[in-house]
Amino acid sequence: MAIKNFTFRIDEEMLHKLHMIAEYEGRSANSQLNIMVRNLIKDFEKEHGKIELEK
Repeated sequence: MAIKNFTFRIDEEMLHKLHMIAEYEGRSANSQLNIMVRNLIKDFEKEHGKIELEK
């Protein structure tokens, strides 16, 4: 799986809080966001079924 860049806009207060959470968890902010997105997708698919991507 290729890693892609994605621009994400976030307000300053939320960014600082994200960094604090990531630091608490021993992760970078990028790694923390990846985990959060993975969990969101997992929870969505659990409720709605697997998301099938066209190839």
